[in-house]
Amino acid sequence: MTATGGTADEPGRDGPLAGVRVVELASLAPAPFGCMVLADLGADVVRVDRPGGPAAGRLAAPTGGPLQRGRRVTALDLKSPAGAADLLRLVERADVLVEAYRPGVAERLGFGPEICQARNPRLVYARMTGWGQDGPLAARAGHDIDYIAVAGALEPLGRAGERPYAPMNLLGDFGGGGMLLAVGVLAALLERERSGVGQVVDAAMVDGSALLTAFLHGLLETGLWAAPRGRNMFDGGAPFYDTYRTADGGFMAVGAMEPAFYAELLTGLGLAEDPDLPAQYDPSGWDELRRRFTERFAERSRDEWTAVFADLDACVAPVLAPREAHRHPHNAARGTFVDVGGEIQPAPAPRFDRTPTGRPAPAPDPEHDVLPVDAILADWR
Repeated sequence: MTATGGTADEPGRDGPLAGVRVVELASLAPAPFGCMVLADLGADVVRVDRPGGPAAGRLAAPTGGPLQRGRRVTALDLKSPAGAADLLRLVERADVLVEAYRPGVAERLGFGPEICQARNPRLVYARMTGWGQDGPLAARAGHDIDYIAVAGALEPLGRAGERPYAPMNLLGDFGGGGMLLAVGVLAALLERERSGVGQVVDAAMVDGSALLTAFLHGLLETGLWAAPRGRNMFDGGAPFYDTYRTADGGFMAVGAMEPAFYAELLTGLGLAEDPDLPAQYDPSGWDELRRRFTERFAERSRDEWTAVFADLDACVAPVLAPREAHRHPHNAARGTFVDVGGEIQPAPAPRFDRTPTGRPAPAPDPEHDVLPVDAILADWR
């Protein structure tokens, strides 16, 4: 497969953020994801590891893989005056600094926002935390599941009568965290073009997770989300917005909400002429509809149902595992996934017509690809 933009054979820093310099202080998943997005879009991201690697002395995510792609790497002991001084040398020539420490830690180590922006008034200082820079929980530990719980994003998730379930760490760490961080950095860079000065971006996962529930709050206000968990339109309560097991143990996803798409669903299932089928939007008949749909989907394999619905506009799709998604004809045609150093990974997104992104470079080896600060500064003249 080839990347969207750039060349098929050479990684490079193409894209709308080409020329933007980012210093990333090594951390766990949310901030690396946000910096991956910036690197994918063309920014020159330099990750600052601890001596011995980013995971030295603590539990951390793997140092390779998609979240670390497209970087260069250096190593500094930021607890030492010399290490902090070298970091400030990088800050003087950077556009963005990203840190994910608890509030106050960067200040104690000597590279908080005031010190960094005194060295470089144009610096965008981006702070990634779970609870934010202030508030009663600001200094407390937490993980994705805690942030989405307090944000009101966890309670609605789950089947009727069952406990809420955590949707991996997609909502808090990545949607409400890393993506919010990237949006904040981009907005601050844009504003800097008008004002000429940088600012601090406070990206908190609890804030971002709450933001992701905006649509749900609208449904609550209009009374369209009033039933208990698992009994509403988008949470598996409606039989026409759910998943169904197929004969081979696979699953099909059904999102046939509108009447026209629902009619196509019934056609594909062979139920269009059934006079006893309950009405689509009558909740009293939803259990019966789900029973009928469940029985019908269990009659064929996932691939057979995929073929049945291939030419029907029914909002029905096969549920693909991450390791097989790149083989779907649509994803293959668009290059939604790309080979990065022999590994299949999601391709950069979104896409740009004048400044297309290039193929991401593989993650640097924290043992063999570490650069001295002077080498980076030589490039950042």
